[in-house]
Amino acid sequence: MNRNVLALLCVSVLAAACSKPGNVDINSGGPRTVQTQSRSEPIFYNGKHYALNYTYNDAMKAFDVKVSGTTAAMKPDSQKDAINIASSSLGYFACPEGQRGRLVGSPKFNGGVWALQARCG
Repeated sequence: MNRNVLALLCVSVLAAACSKPGNVDINSGGPRTVQTQSRSEPIFYNGKHYALNYTYNDAMKAFDVKVSGTTAAMKPDSQKDAINIASSSLGYFACPEGQRGRLVGSPKFNGGVWALQARCG
C-alpha cells in the first residue's frame, strides 16, 4: 500500500508541475553589460572598515575608484588591500557575472586615500 501511495503522490506532483505554464526565462549568454552608475559603499575587508567610491569614466572606459579607511586611515603600504578591495567590489557591484575589476595603470596614494582605475574583465 505504501508503494501505491508514493507512486500516486509522484504522479500528482508531476501532473501539477506540467499543468501550469512556466515562468522561466532562459537567456543563453545573458546580458553582459557593465553597471556604470556611480556608487559609494561601505566595505568590510580583513577585519577593517573601508569606504569605496567609484564613478565611470566614459572617456577612459574605466572606473575611477577611491578607497579610504573609515576606522583608520589607509597608509602608503596598504596598496595591495586597496587593489583587492577595488577589484572584488567592482566585480560584485558593477561587472557582469563572473568578471572582476582589473587594474588599469598604477594606483596613487594621497592623504589616506588610494585612487586607481579599473575595468571589468
